[in-house]
Amino acid sequence: MARYDNILEVEPNLDGAELRIGIVMSRFNTDVSEGLLGACTAELMKRGVQESSMLLVTVPGALEIPLALQKMALTDQFDALVALGAVIRGDTYHFEVVANQSANGVAAVQLDTGIPVANGILTADTDDQALARMSQKGVEAAHVALEMANLLQELDDVTQ
Repeated sequence: MARYDNILEVEPNLDGAELRIGIVMSRFNTDVSEGLLGACTAELMKRGVQESSMLLVTVPGALEIPLALQKMALTDQFDALVALGAVIRGDTYHFEVVANQSANGVAAVQLDTGIPVANGILTADTDDQALARMSQKGVEAAHVALEMANLLQELDDVTQ
């Protein structure tokens, strides 16, 4: 923690030691989803999360991710959750529906349960765009999960 003229600041913390992370991955657009997963889990382990402290659940597509996240969040067994998948624009309005509804569902889970959820669901116009972004997005999702889990724990400590 740092102080700014009598203001206490909780600084970002990416330490994954002792954290339990749940991951929900869409099986649709498998190559991109698996790329997101590989980058995310590698970064989590690099930051100290034990492989035995991660649970991966797969679902058919991005619209099913929020329900699995909610079920996991309600177990109180996870410090943070990660949503991974890819929604790639096609020729129909379906892209907007899936992208918007999955994002709304992910946000609702964390607000309703108090468990942080990193939204690593890529939205892209093409397969090539998604493949180009998957590694960075997977790392970013890991960082969000770790930072938010640690932030909530720190807030518990300073507000009690």
